[in-house]
Amino acid sequence: MASKLYRICIHHTAGTNKPNATDKEHYHFLIDGEGKVHTGKFKPEDNINCKDGKYAQHCALGNTGTIGVAFCGNRGDGKYPLNKVQLEAGFKFCAELVKKYNIMIAPATVYTHMEYDKLHAHHGKIDIDKLPQYAVYGYLQVGNFIRNKILWYTRHLG
Repeated sequence: MASKLYRICIHHTAGTNKPNATDKEHYHFLIDGEGKVHTGKFKPEDNINCKDGKYAQHCALGNTGTIGVAFCGNRGDGKYPLNKVQLEAGFKFCAELVKKYNIMIAPATVYTHMEYDKLHAHHGKIDIDKLPQYAVYGYLQVGNFIRNKILWYTRHLG
């Protein structure tokens, strides 16, 4: 049976390495700087139907059926960069979500917010366009790298 949750949109909070109240309002799950997973105010299932206004609003016009996962950090002043511990924890967690909800790993179903915006001609959201921790630059390369990491974890989860 196919899940009504069929996509994952991956973000950064553009804040510190810890989630705050606003972050928890907008994302279902947040990965802090130590790799700990925090839950947001809304469950992923709240995004099956977004017409009631009670859902995690993380991806303009792309919230329905979509789980929002955010890495805490990447504030513009450079004080809170993402790190490998949290990124690996997030990739593994996304693999768990892929398995739980039977989500196909493809550019149309597991993507960064920036990939979504570029595909749908939205502007102004610079959300994970580089991963200097892995020497990966450019939003398409980053999206492919993340999908490959998630795929690796899905194959190696117990």
